[in-house]
Amino acid sequence: MISLRQLRYLDALATHLHFRKAADAVAVSQPALSMQIKDLEENLSVKLVERLPTSVRLTHEGEEVVARARKILTEVADLTDYARQRAQPLAGALRLGIIPSIAPYLLPKILPALSRSHPELKLTIRETLTETLTEELLAGQLDAIVIALPVESSLLRAEPLFIDRFLLARAKEPDCDLRRRVAPEEIKPDSLLLLEEGHCLRDQALNYCRNLPVPDKAPSLGATSLATVMQMVAAGYGVTLLPEICADVEVRDDRVDLLRFQEPQPARTVGLVWRKSSPRFRDFESLLETLKNTVSEAGCRMAG
Repeated sequence: MISLRQLRYLDALATHLHFRKAADAVAVSQPALSMQIKDLEENLSVKLVERLPTSVRLTHEGEEVVARARKILTEVADLTDYARQRAQPLAGALRLGIIPSIAPYLLPKILPALSRSHPELKLTIRETLTETLTEELLAGQLDAIVIALPVESSLLRAEPLFIDRFLLARAKEPDCDLRRRVAPEEIKPDSLLLLEEGHCLRDQALNYCRNLPVPDKAPSLGATSLATVMQMVAAGYGVTLLPEICADVEVRDDRVDLLRFQEPQPARTVGLVWRKSSPRFRDFESLLETLKNTVSEAGCRMAG
């Protein structure tokens, strides 16, 4: 008989493509994991993995079995989550993903609030790019994610949290009137500093500046953090669009001026996203309420 243990081991092996690393991930010995994979192959009468000298490769059949195994494991996790949330909302484990342009600025506000309101919650944080978070959410590897909306998949539900307006960050200029509103056409395309490709913040900045004569290959630092971009701005290498939620942390340098844009101001809507099929609706409603209350107290502009 096929067991859930075998499916979990196969999932780990497909993730790491290495027996020792997969065994470490599920906290068993390498021979034990290898034996379970072999038993699974015998039960299914199909070869799932190709054993190479230093790694593992999934066969075509293995890839198909892994995809189905992950769906089964997600359904089993949903079953457990359903029973848990019926007893007490936001108790036990919850895997939350969040994008890098939000995590360092929002987490210090919401983590203490969650600890106070839901002391039984065991929260795991995953910080990476939107595309990866969305894929992992759909695969059941995450329970919910905090990203900039909208989200495209019809399998996901998104609820807005707050509106995060963009500011123009530029090197300080003598006698600059900080009350003046900036028009987008004032930005010189070749001076616009952006995060590397893959960051949604980069795409949002380019979308706002879409009417500008931006070069075919938009300028990029290859930077993965706003801290690096802001150091370049402070040194006079260009300007950038900075989310308002980041301002208190990233602009502690008296070499930088922050200016608001003319109406309508560029902004992004930050929201909480989860799978429609997840039974943890009460958990996500509780999480959403706590997040909204916390960001409202922090002075964020509420969505909706």
